[in-house]
Amino acid sequence: MVLGKVKSLTISFDCLNDSNVPVYSSGDTVSGRVNLEVTGEIRVKSLKIHARGHAKVRWTESRNAGSNTAYTQNYTEEVEYFNHKDILIGHERDDDNSEEGFNTIHSGRHEYAFSFELPQTPLATSFEGRHGSVRYWVKAELHRPWLLPVKLKKEFTVFEHIDINTPSLLSPQAGTKEKTLCCWFCTSGPISLSAKIERKGYTPGESIQIFAEIENCSSRMVVPKAAIYQTQAFYAKGKMKEVKQLVANLRGESLSSGKTETWNGKLLKIPPVSPSILDCSIIRVEYSLMVYVDIPGAVDLFLNLPLVIGTIPLHPFGSRTSSVSSQCSMNMNWLGLSLPERPEEHVVRIACIFFLQHHPAMQKW
Repeated sequence: MVLGKVKSLTISFDCLNDSNVPVYSSGDTVSGRVNLEVTGEIRVKSLKIHARGHAKVRWTESRNAGSNTAYTQNYTEEVEYFNHKDILIGHERDDDNSEEGFNTIHSGRHEYAFSFELPQTPLATSFEGRHGSVRYWVKAELHRPWLLPVKLKKEFTVFEHIDINTPSLLSPQAGTKEKTLCCWFCTSGPISLSAKIERKGYTPGESIQIFAEIENCSSRMVVPKAAIYQTQAFYAKGKMKEVKQLVANLRGESLSSGKTETWNGKLLKIPPVSPSILDCSIIRVEYSLMVYVDIPGAVDLFLNLPLVIGTIPLHPFGSRTSSVSSQCSMNMNWLGLSLPERPEEHVVRIACIFFLQHHPAMQKW
């Protein structure tokens, strides 16, 4: 679109990966160029860039004040991670009447380099959720005398890496529960559930091996099941808004009275999801594996095993299942997988690209 004599204003990042996707981590240097194409000679006051990273939450709740009076309560909160400004051409002065200090740009294409360093402190991973987001962007503004500024904003992705090879994420997760069903004065036998997984940390594309034993001593038919859930929590003004959604699930065989079922490593694959966000004060993204027994006409018996979805996969010799897991995680065809209504899916694709960028040996998968 032609704006006066400015034909185009674009931003490009200096990407180190073949996919040309801008992905960074805390402490990295973000560099790129503002590209300006003009169709004739123009006079410029300044060309500025503004880079910012922030987390923001927002939701509304309806309140009843009585006497048929209702009002809406807004909840908002914001955390800023960095705020960088620079002038690529010109000066800060806003006096349009001054003829001094203007820069003349001739017809053609022009590039103006920019560079800034992300903070060394931990940054929240880029995220788009139901009631909040974590975003990082660079904005370019071209100011000319007597004309409205030309503005352009372009986002880039930041990952705060989670290495699942740490001891706390390699530890097994297990639990046992029992439930006795009662109907009036009659009590049936108990339903018992024991479940275990090999570790707490996984990456998208891996399959979780579930070891479980379900014993049905009740008089009812029950069904053992398992599901992965994502929980998004948003915090503002001392309040919390939570969104829980199903990520993946599986179903076992129906168990009649007196029967037992054993899962010897039943597989549940983790689809494309964003990594866990654990270090942001206003947004948390957590995961859990629920192994449960579906009991008709009663409250289900369930075990919740916490999960952490990381960005750095299990090392090749970390466990007997790691080679299979690595193949699943690193297969480039996995980038095409999708989940319906998954706003953070693009972040997961970029995570895989970022991993390949830093682990080129895995590209053979």
